[in-house]
Amino acid sequence: MTEPTIAPAPPVTLVIFGATGDLTRRLLVPTVLNMTQSGLVSDSLQILGIGIEPGDDEMLRSKLEDFLATSNIKANYSAETWQGLRSRIFYRQGDFTQDAIYAEIAGQLGAQAGRNAAYYLAVPPLFFGDIVDKLADHNLLKETDGAFRRLVIEKPFGTDLASAKALNARILNRVPETQVYRVDHFLGKETVQNIMTARFANMMIESLWSNNFIDHVQITAAELVDVGTRGKFYDATGALRDMVPNHLFQLLAMVAMEPPNSFDAEAIRDEKGKVLKALRIYSGEEAGQNSARGTYTTGVSSGKAIPNYTDIPDVARDSATETYVALKLFVDTWRWAGVPFYLRTGKAMTARDTEIVVTFRQVPFAQFKGMGPQRRLTPNRLIIQVQPDEGLHIEISIKSPGLSVETVPVSLDFNYADFFDIGKLTGYESLLYDLFIGDQTLFQRADSIEAGWAAVQPFLDLWATSAQRPEPYPAGSMGPQCADALIERDGRKWHQPDVQHRVKAKVS
Repeated sequence: MTEPTIAPAPPVTLVIFGATGDLTRRLLVPTVLNMTQSGLVSDSLQILGIGIEPGDDEMLRSKLEDFLATSNIKANYSAETWQGLRSRIFYRQGDFTQDAIYAEIAGQLGAQAGRNAAYYLAVPPLFFGDIVDKLADHNLLKETDGAFRRLVIEKPFGTDLASAKALNARILNRVPETQVYRVDHFLGKETVQNIMTARFANMMIESLWSNNFIDHVQITAAELVDVGTRGKFYDATGALRDMVPNHLFQLLAMVAMEPPNSFDAEAIRDEKGKVLKALRIYSGEEAGQNSARGTYTTGVSSGKAIPNYTDIPDVARDSATETYVALKLFVDTWRWAGVPFYLRTGKAMTARDTEIVVTFRQVPFAQFKGMGPQRRLTPNRLIIQVQPDEGLHIEISIKSPGLSVETVPVSLDFNYADFFDIGKLTGYESLLYDLFIGDQTLFQRADSIEAGWAAVQPFLDLWATSAQRPEPYPAGSMGPQCADALIERDGRKWHQPDVQHRVKAKVS
């Protein structure tokens, strides 16, 4: 299949704060290599790495080269592509909180008149405000002579509503919203971006997209991996802060948003923001009734023995931090009134599975012979598989072969890998390309960030004062029993990631 030609991004210097860290070598540089290989960026792109580790240009180049040589990323680009980029990678050592390093950045950018620059903050959140202030103090955020200056901030963006508001205020006091790109890497995935296309390009889907036909929506982000070596970070964060106000709420917003009046960035971000602002804000009592949380204990996940969460280094032995959370939420709009959105995410679970399951209402009457009054048809479902096997599946009922009229559920399956070569992508390609061309569609805006934190704040407040601890669940399971109880008391069940006995039909 021939892909449309996309013009390469304009010349830019990607300034990476935290250039010797994991994010740079594992995602950012491989992404730039993929983009170079496919012509999305030209040989004019430069990388300026900033870090506290002593060294020079060759130090950073060698570190990246060693990592790429031992990772499975090396097959995604040619040796010529790496060598071409290698010579355009530079490094400056310095303290992010001191003025000296910013003078060096200014000198590097000033050596080329009119040079565009994008500052990527691949650093711990405690440095976000300091770096923005220093960049502004040294006029490195001022756009002049047609050269753009853009600021990229990774999550987590705040730890609660108050801190998110304070960080937004600090940043927007120094740089306008039009120059700020808050990254949620989930939005770089093809399947996530395809949610809007699936809805708004297909009348058969969008015409059913409301409380008239939809019973409920489930959004799952299950992880095989345990907390591992991230004990210090995770014990201060937990599953709710780590995943819900960013990743899961972005998926929810794309499912529940109204059709925008255009596909311009601000029109789309306006509609997503409206959804997040319409999330019902619970009282403390309601938060307890509509949530479940757990912490994994000893078990086996993906053939690997997993220790108790509280036995991991840097985790408090009496920790009450959750590694699993499930929520029941409502979007209080006409379209979604009465439709529950069930969200769940957790570590050390049965499978790696990020999916959106839209379950439609039951048919009002099943008149098939032999069906007693207590027997019900399996409801139709639309399953959007975000990862690991990107795809879209529609579950319907058909008649099974034979003389009697027996209905069975089957699935019509579309898998991206069957039609497109996306296995070599990191998921950051579209995000970096949009950054370089100035398209903010896939990036979060300040008001949406704050609306997301406002919706989860009642749960944070409740758990901060509650004596009730997270319920244990064995590693390698799909979470604690209290999460099953949360959805089952509504007469529903969690969708299982491994659907058995599917009848598959390729969609061409």
